[in-house]
Parts: sequence; C-alpha cells; structure tokens
Amino acid sequence: KIAENAKKSLASLKRENPRLEPTLAIIQAHNDHSIQEINKNFAKEVGLRVIHICLPEGSSKDEIVTEILRLNEDPNVQGLALDLPESLHSSKVLNAVKPEKDVDGLSDVNLGRLVRGDAYDCLVPPSVSAVMELLEDLGGKTVLLVGASGAVGAALQCLLQREGAATVSCQWKAPQLRSKLHQADVVVVCSTKPDDVPVSWIKPGTTIITCSHDLLSEKHNYGQQNNQAAENAGGSLAVAMRMQNMVKNTERWIQSQQYRKWDLRCLKLQPLSPVPSDIEISRAQSPKAVDVLAKEIGLLTDEIEIYGQTKAKVRLSLLERLKDQPDGKYVLVAGITPTPLGEGKSTVTIGLVQALTAHLNINSFACLRQPSQGPTFGVKGGAAGGGYAQVIPMEEFNLHLTGDIHAITAANNLLAAAIDARILHENTQSDKALYNRLVPVVNGVRGFSAIQLARLRRLGINKTDPGTLTEEEISKFARLDIDPSTITWQRVVDTNDRFLRKITVGQAKTEKGFVREAQFDIAVASEIMAILALTTSLQDMKERLGRMVVANDKKGEPVTAEDLGVTGALAVLMKDAIKPTLMQTLEGTPVFVHAGPFANIAHGNSSVLADKIALKLVGEKGFVVTEAGFGADIGMEKFFNIKCRASGLVPSVVVLVATVRALKMHGGGPNVTAGAPLKKEYTEENLQLVADGCCNLQKQIQITQLFGVPVVVALNVFKTDSPAEVDLVCEIAKQSGAFDAVPCSHWSAGGKGAVKLAQAVEKAANQKNSFKYLYNLELPIIEKIRVIAQKVYGAQDIELSPAAQSQVDRYTRQGFGNLPICMAKTHLSLSHQPERKGVPTGFILPISDVRASIGAGFIYPLVGTMSTMPGLPTRPCFYDIDLDSVTEQVKGLF
Repeated sequence: KIAENAKKSLASLKRENPRLEPTLAIIQAHNDHSIQEINKNFAKEVGLRVIHICLPEGSSKDEIVTEILRLNEDPNVQGLALDLPESLHSSKVLNAVKPEKDVDGLSDVNLGRLVRGDAYDCLVPPSVSAVMELLEDLGGKTVLLVGASGAVGAALQCLLQREGAATVSCQWKAPQLRSKLHQADVVVVCSTKPDDVPVSWIKPGTTIITCSHDLLSEKHNYGQQNNQAAENAGGSLAVAMRMQNMVKNTERWIQSQQYRKWDLRCLKLQPLSPVPSDIEISRAQSPKAVDVLAKEIGLLTDEIEIYGQTKAKVRLSLLERLKDQPDGKYVLVAGITPTPLGEGKSTVTIGLVQALTAHLNINSFACLRQPSQGPTFGVKGGAAGGGYAQVIPMEEFNLHLTGDIHAITAANNLLAAAIDARILHENTQSDKALYNRLVPVVNGVRGFSAIQLARLRRLGINKTDPGTLTEEEISKFARLDIDPSTITWQRVVDTNDRFLRKITVGQAKTEKGFVREAQFDIAVASEIMAILALTTSLQDMKERLGRMVVANDKKGEPVTAEDLGVTGALAVLMKDAIKPTLMQTLEGTPVFVHAGPFANIAHGNSSVLADKIALKLVGEKGFVVTEAGFGADIGMEKFFNIKCRASGLVPSVVVLVATVRALKMHGGGPNVTAGAPLKKEYTEENLQLVADGCCNLQKQIQITQLFGVPVVVALNVFKTDSPAEVDLVCEIAKQSGAFDAVPCSHWSAGGKGAVKLAQAVEKAANQKNSFKYLYNLELPIIEKIRVIAQKVYGAQDIELSPAAQSQVDRYTRQGFGNLPICMAKTHLSLSHQPERKGVPTGFILPISDVRASIGAGFIYPLVGTMSTMPGLPTRPCFYDIDLDSVTEQVKGLF
C-alpha cells in the first residue's frame, strides 16, 4: 500500500515534469546485498532510479564522508541514503549528508525540524515510520525503547509521545532492564538482544517491534509464548518508507527549482558630508557574504561557485531551471555626448537599482561591464560607480575580479601563437612531413581528431582514414597558406603600454628569418571579449570562437580559428569566464559583472547572459538595469542593433544620463580636460550656456525615439549646479519628448537620492513599447553605414577610402554582408571630429577602413584612426595606489 501510494504520487509529479528522473543514491559499506535487492525492487515498482555505491567492508568514516560530499554536489542526485554498519552511524557521517538530500532523515538538521514539529520540512527516518505504521491506539500505553540511540531513538521518542504514549528508554546492560520490560505495554527493540536477556522478562501480551538502523530484518526469536506479538519494522516495510521519503524529497526538490520570491536584507547607508573618497566609502560598508546574497535572490547552492567572501560565479544551468519564468523589465542606461570626465552612467545605474530595491522594495539587478586594469592604473581609474552608488568591494571589482580578462588574454594569445607557428611549420616542411606531424601515429594507431574531421568535411573530403587521402587532398588539408600581410589577429595584454602599438615578431634565429610587423591591443579589445559579451550559451560560444577570421589565405579566402584546430582549446580556457560574476551594491542589492568589450571597435555592453539570468531572477515585476558605453549615439545604438539582435530581448525603457557640466560644454563652454580644474563657466550659474547645450540632449532623445523606446532623462546633479539650471534642463527634456526628466543625487545620498528616478522608470516601463531596429540586415554594408551616419550622427553622407571600399567588397564576396554594423568613432562628438560639440550638421563622415569580427558577428567601420592600445600619461593613477603590508588593504583606488 505504501509503495503503491508513492508510485501514484511520483507518477503525478512526472506528468507535470516530463523530463523528471529522480535519482536516489545509496552508499553501502557491508557485504550483505539482500537490502540492495529490496531497494532496487521497491524503487523499480515506485518508478525511481537507484544507484548503489558499494564501498568495501571496513571502509573508514573519512572514506564514507568523501563519497557523501561528492554525491552532495551531484545535481543529478536528489536523494542520498546510507546502508552502513552500526559502528559507522556517527554524527560526523550522518551530518555530512546535505539536509535537502537526507532521505533517511538522520541528520541533526532534519531531527531538529522533526522535534520542532515542522512536518513539511522534515523526513521521518524510514525505520521509525515503519514502527509507527505497525503501532496503533498508543494513548496511555507505556513504550520501552531498548538499545535506542542517536537520531532513530530521538525520533521514536518524539513521535510516540505525540501519539500519547509514555516512553521509557533503556540499554540492554542497564540493571533496571528486567523491571522495565515487565512494566511495558510495547517494547521496541532497536539493537541486537544479548543472549543473557531471557524473553521471559517480557510480560504476557506485550507487543514487540524490532527496529534496525540499517533497515535489515533482525533475525531474533522472541518466542510466541504468553501471547506475545513480535513484528518486524525493518526489511521491506522500512524500505517502502524510504521510497516514500524519496518521493516527498523529489516533490520538495521540484519546488526548490522553481522561482522563489526574494527575501533580501538591504544594507543601511549613513552618508557623510562632505562625501569621502570612493574607497573609503566602500571600506566603511560591510558587504553580505555572497552565498547569503545568492540565497536571498533565489539562487540554489549548486548554481554558484564562490570566489572568496564577496564574489561568486553563477552557472548557466539556472536558465534551464527558470526557462518558464517570465522576464522582468529591461532598462538601458545611456548618456548624452560626454565630456572627457564622463557623466556618471555607472553611478546612475547603481543608484537606480539601490533606489528600486532598497527603497521601493522592487526586485532589481544591475548588470555592468568588467573594467580593464589598463585605465585603472592609467588615468581614468576604476569603474565601480562612485560616491554612495557603487559596487563593493570596489578594489575586488576593479582588480582581477574572477579572472575573466586573464582567461581572454590566455585564449587570445594562444590563437596568436598558433597563427605564427602554423606559418613557420608550413614554410619549412613538405606536404608529407607536415601531414605526418599533423596526423601522427599514436600507440600504433593513426587517426584524425574531431576538429580535423570537421575541417575535412568543410573541404569536401569525406574520408576518415588518414591513409586514404590523395596527395592533392593531403596538401589541401595540411596547408592553410596564410598570407602574413592579411593577419588581423593581434596579441593582447591588460595594461596601457604604448610601446606595444607596433612591434616586430620572429627575430630569434629559431624562427628562421620569418619576421613580420605586429602589435599588441589591450585585452578588452580582443574579439573574444566581444564574443563573451554576445554569446547565449556554451555551444554558441564554441561556434563563435571557431568562426573568428584571423587572416586570409593567398587566394583571398578567410582563415578561421576552426581551420587552425584551436577552437576546443579556446573554449576550455573560456569555460569559467562564460559565467557571470555576482557582487553587490553599497546597499546590498545584487549586481552582475560580466564582460567588458571596447565601446568603439566593439559594442561596449555587458553580457547577454548576465542580462538573461538577471531577467529571470528578478521576476515579472522586477527590473534589470544595464549600461551602454559612451554616448547614446554609440553605446545605445549598438545595444539595440547588435546586442538586442543577439539576445532577442526587448528593452522597456532608456535612461538618458545628462549633466549640467556637459550641457554647458555643448553650449559653447571652454574645453574640459581630465586632470585640469574646471573653468568658472562650469562652477557658476549660466542659464544661457545650459539652454544652448540642450541641443545635444534633444538630439540624443530623438535618437532614442528612432527605436520606439520610452526615454527618461536622469540629470546627475553636482553641488555646483544651481536649482534654476536643474529646472531648465528637466523642462527642456520633457518638452523634447522625454517621458520624464528627474534630478538625481545618488552620488551623495545613495539609493534615496534616485527614488524619483526609480518611480519615473517604473511608470515609463508600463508605457506602450514599439521597439524596432534601425536597419534591415539584408541591406548592403555601405547602406547600413549610411543609415547610422545620417539618422543617428546627423551626417550629410559618408565617404569610403579605397581601402575601406576594398574591404567592403571582400566581406560581401566572402558572405559576411548580412552582419550588423559596429561603428568605431570618437565618443566626444556626434561627428568624427571630437572638437565639434553640440549637434554638428552638414558633415561628410569619412570611413578610413572596414574590419570584421566574424565570430562576434559584426562589421566595424573605422571613422578616422582608432587606437586599440591606450598609453600611460605623465602621471598615471599608479602613483597613488599602494598596499598596507600589515592590513593588506589597498589604498588610492578611485
């Protein structure tokens, strides 16, 4: 009957969850296999999958704990049971089992729940359930537990007392055993009866139940004289109860996989005036442990990989678990054309989520790019936000994080090494020698690797035996014939190093004179970083890595990473980097930090995967806020036309960040230079300059409207801004088509200073959304460039150099004409000339070159020259950065 009920319950669960295959793992450390057969038979009858781990008899507790810990972390195992000798039933072993997998209910956590009466959250040990099933009408009866100990004894006492029985516990060697046996109405025998205890000590009519820890039937003969009734609570009945527990555990596991409401404890802020440095503010706050934060937002323990105390990688398996969960609202933070100082998009992003979650009790997630260490030690500093709106700990955010950029550097440079090595080997070996080395005999067997077989298929050679290729096929397979003058793949390093902008490689004698000019880019400029930001799965990343074009062969055909045979190795180096990193804001709200592609030669947005995971976690009424690099004309345009195409996600609102300082610059104010004091025009009220400069804000609002998305203007307020200037900007913004315009003081007040912005964003997200892309991918490359130049930048037309036109023709011929466009242009002006502020018109946009990131999936035209390796200034940030050798605290970061 018990097994039949369990079978029906499990069948119902499987109907609702067709892919469900609940698995019970049983660790056994004895040579009696009869219980194994009973478990298998009952599991088969109920519909459960059982795996037995048979350890040698005499295994130590440490060996058993090691096996338990392994099964604890196996996501395919929902329940764990132990069939062990009595001597191994120690607290160390029983409590090693995760409470959520403890089918036998023997851990202290489960026992505590049982004693408290948490019937839903606990499981009754199977042998105890069997005893209770056999006993009835216990009210007023005396039950003696003989030889009971540990969790089983405690659980028995608890449940018997709840049924109204008076329970007494006694060990076999106790001097009072005879009198207690004679007084008992029911005797529950929990361990082997010694031979020197006669059955005659038990009074006539007593019910005797045998109950064993390991579920095996106790082979004792208590006799049938004096009408004594002896029944067995071990064996089949207890195993049936175990299967019933497993079904209940499966039901709880299913519920744990479903979306859960957040139970977030926000951190309190006590803003100071004047506002201290960013690192002082960061260090003054005590962040939550990242596993606590993860649990608060509904992540499961097997979905995070913890790095230290405050960072964790989040596994992509979450997307499968929450695939039926509706997405939240999707908010993009962009900006007007900035000054060289930046206008605070990151602080607005963080201030907004702090306001939404810590002050309005709305689930929200910030998704940010990982900063390069080049600018951190150069001139710009870190990118964790600032003031009372930042990610903490800011030194961990800005330095190394979880090693993603290092993984990209390793992968990028492995591919660069493969290119030059392949050219050298092809130039110094015959076809036969090259082929023999590419397809060697190993242990007497010669075979192609999987990636080599894929190359053969692409070449139209449908053979799998290396010995059957013709000489022509061998040459075709073995030689890539890379044209060194066409190599576009550069080495990278995550440091601003101007002397690596142009180098010569191959000067050692061992390279036999094969010298060529090359260069280093900064690591975040690598196409692999752009791929990381746009990929949607591990398989998609592998395919994109394989499609990366690194050069052309001497016939003008593209040579890819897949042709070089390095795709799998690149994926291995990137397997952890693909997982977003979880951190928190100053107010304890969650942040994903993931990917950090350049915003000029790449699209300048954080990862698609971080956004997708966050949209599931916040729930249908929650918000995910992400940031686009540079001004809206660059970062936002690429977000819509490149990132949204890759992700399929539809944005709900654009928050357009503006400052009075930047508007005054666009209105004709003096130049703003990083590191130099601001002129008085920027620190004193000047309404005319502000009004004149609002033309840039109006243009950026119009650009947003091209995509059909509501826009809210966030005016990042500085202490030198006058109330009249603030009011003027907000009024002009609303007259120009913004849904709302809100002054924000999150830098000095934290989330409290962005509450009105959060309320405006929430209202705007409920507006009608008619999102659309700016251009059709089927348009020719030149026409797509022209659409962006004219509609977004305001250019009269475009002009391609001969080199650019030649590249367009080549990419079109190679089949890459249907990719989106990623314009590489200065961010300091809507035009190609940084000094032209406001809204330039009538200009011709010059396209000096056109390049392609085929793996990432876009064509990037260069407007003028574009440096991919920054240099260090005369006085870099590193002069102020130091480490306290006693406390190990970092100083001087900003």
